[in-house]
Amino acid sequence: MSRLLITFGIVLIAAGLLWPVIQKMGLGRLPGDLTFGGESFRIYIPITTSIVISIVLSLALWLLNR
Repeated sequence: MSRLLITFGIVLIAAGLLWPVIQKMGLGRLPGDLTFGGESFRIYIPITTSIVISIVLSLALWLLNR
């Protein structure tokens, strides 16, 4: 369990440090990410981005446990 938490922490730190690069690649504005808004509010639901991040994290954890 501790190994999993350490790995998760390292992945979160790496994602935070790489976030400007990730945004320039278009992650966060993929087709399938929903945005609703009005004059005074905005709702953003990143469905496709969440799926992509889930796949990448699943592959990374699978490789680490191998």
